[in-house]
Amino acid sequence: MRIGIDGRKIPEAAKRGPVGSLDHGKSLGMAGLFYRTVLDMSPTLDLGELRAIRTRADELGMYVETGLGKVNPYASPEAPELRLVGDGDIVLGFRRMMEACVAIGCTELWIATANYKPVYSARFAYDRFRTDVTWPEQLEATKTFLLKLAPIARDLGVHMNMETHEEITTFELLRLIEAVGEDVMGVVLDTLNPMQRAEHPVFAARRVAPYVRQTHIKDAYLAHVPGGVTIQARACGDGVIDFREVLKVLGAHNPTLNLSLECAGPREANFVPRHTLLEVFDRDWLANHPDLSIEEYAAFLELVQAYSGRIASGEVASWDAYVAAPFDYEESVATIKKSTAHLRAVCAELQLPLEAAA
Repeated sequence: MRIGIDGRKIPEAAKRGPVGSLDHGKSLGMAGLFYRTVLDMSPTLDLGELRAIRTRADELGMYVETGLGKVNPYASPEAPELRLVGDGDIVLGFRRMMEACVAIGCTELWIATANYKPVYSARFAYDRFRTDVTWPEQLEATKTFLLKLAPIARDLGVHMNMETHEEITTFELLRLIEAVGEDVMGVVLDTLNPMQRAEHPVFAARRVAPYVRQTHIKDAYLAHVPGGVTIQARACGDGVIDFREVLKVLGAHNPTLNLSLECAGPREANFVPRHTLLEVFDRDWLANHPDLSIEEYAAFLELVQAYSGRIASGEVASWDAYVAAPFDYEESVATIKKSTAHLRAVCAELQLPLEAAA
């Protein structure tokens, strides 16, 4: 295993650019960068630019991972670059992105289903709860599109790895893999996101572990608030996730898996604190999660209850205290280093082989 970082979330990513971010990541002790999409590396898929990134990563002894984009046709209009790169043909755009990735040796490629919209409150922040189209209709359209992409992926020898994103459950994701084929599909495990569907992080990891080929690693603060439960990303070790159990499960299936941190970057000037509300006690919300068992639901609520003691004792900052404190470059880097140290300690305890940054 190696510990790296998401290419969008590393501090100063936009300022430093893809190549500069590699050097920055190296200076922070990272073993690699996970550029969310190949268009983040080069918006025009310029092979010269892409090879320059690959070459610099190789010089630094760092891994490079990347991805494609959102594969839910109802979310595609929010990402016009996916059609643009195909000159209006979105299937061609995905083919061109896959071909560009293969040209630089990247065959494990991130995909996802929708977008989280913090401007809206509670359930409407999630495309799962759109009122113009149902979530089952979105899943069916996603499956249809993936079946169009599958032959291209097979021909090129790539895996389209779907993230356990905020709006999709692990149960639904696994059904998509079954329908499309595990020879061309896998999972990007985001360790926080399944909790936004009231899934327990260890239960979720156990479900998807055989298919996990990429990761987004982060921890989570959970607390009761009016209307349900709120969730907030925290440094690894400061949240509710038992990384000893999660990494033990992942390591048993893929001991060479890269662990890519998705730590919060510095807050922008227009940052407005807003609770992410999980309406986990609402009858309609629960009905929208038919696969969630009583056992897992109870385990999730037990996490919330157990964590409340850490908040009350002051061991971890409350939601209000956390958002009131500065979170600039220094705080972002400190979060990265704290998360890295925690993961290293867990890997050492479990005797999981962890390759040091070269």
